[in-house]
Amino acid sequence: MPRIAFLTNCIPPYHKPVLDALATRYGRDNFRVLLSTPMESNRAWGLEWEGLDVVVQRTVTVGGRWRHPRGFSESTEIHFPLDTLSQLSRFSPDVVISTELGFRSLLAVGYTKLRRRSKAILWTEVNTSTEHGRGMLRGIVRKLLAGQADGFLALGEDGMRYMRSLGAPAQKLFELAYTADVSRFRSTSVERKNERRLLYVGQLIERKGLLPFTAALKRWAEENSEQEIDLTFAGDGPLRQVLQAEAGPRNLRLEFLGNVMYQDLPQVYAKAGVLVFPTLADTWGVVVNEAMAAGLPVLGSIHSQAVRELVIDGKNGWTFRTDCPDEMYQVIDRCLTSSAQTLQAFGMEACKTAMDLPPARIANMIHAAIESCFAAGPEGSAEREVCVPRI
Repeated sequence: MPRIAFLTNCIPPYHKPVLDALATRYGRDNFRVLLSTPMESNRAWGLEWEGLDVVVQRTVTVGGRWRHPRGFSESTEIHFPLDTLSQLSRFSPDVVISTELGFRSLLAVGYTKLRRRSKAILWTEVNTSTEHGRGMLRGIVRKLLAGQADGFLALGEDGMRYMRSLGAPAQKLFELAYTADVSRFRSTSVERKNERRLLYVGQLIERKGLLPFTAALKRWAEENSEQEIDLTFAGDGPLRQVLQAEAGPRNLRLEFLGNVMYQDLPQVYAKAGVLVFPTLADTWGVVVNEAMAAGLPVLGSIHSQAVRELVIDGKNGWTFRTDCPDEMYQVIDRCLTSSAQTLQAFGMEACKTAMDLPPARIANMIHAAIESCFAAGPEGSAEREVCVPRI
């Protein structure tokens, strides 16, 4: 049984079920998670490590600024886990899975070059939407890694496309998805009392497209004054005061729940009718999986990879581009003028879609990628013997 080291920033609660499934498959003693930090400062999640072999690394964290051409900017944290090589040497893994394409992954690949029988698989967490404005140095590092790792776990078709643009060989690319413990959210699926109760879950920051979305929603409410609309925000951030201060029509009610504990989210989804996710750039957007599992259709931006992969416009939700105001308005109108029967049918389809991506399936995809990398041999030239299931 191979020994697996999984390197990442921190453990979001939605990743925990996948890591548990991998630890069960390979054995708890053969699966170790190396964290750059217990939890990032902009996250309100608790620490959920129970049952995992977790080591917090000696890390230097520096702040940065991401300026995106779609007009938003936000602060970032860049982690430099300094003891990666020594931690890997101590654990002696056969496979190193490293998230993102930065300093951590450079060290992971370096370790496998020194220990030739080991394999480096990079969980890339990038796509064309999120890589705008990242800077020249990051681009150089990404291209370097694209030519050196043994395999790449890419998120959806857009993630695959981005990795091919960096020069990653097609035989080393394995399509992946994000998921959550969808069974936990599925249990909340009930007959909706208010199918038009809109819900947003996440940080209240510029990148999430909340200002252009609420502007379009207010315009719709003004032009449809006979309709009552509720929009609930579950989350917090610097835009909360801005959103609360903006005047809107009387028939549009905004509710702010603040940060909600992850274990309490199923009850929040249960009271909603439609998830709105108007992001301007997101690697995935796991709230889409969660909401769909709870039976909510999704009114979402195609700048989210989850929306691109899971939402079928006119079947289990509606899709739009947040940076196209007229298009977004028209899609909001389609959603809010849908019949109760249509919304319920969309919700049922959404639930079916989400339940097709349980954590065990994601773990199986990762396992298949590992087996394929070993089957390819030391130079990666052999035919792939294990097929990764399509998302």
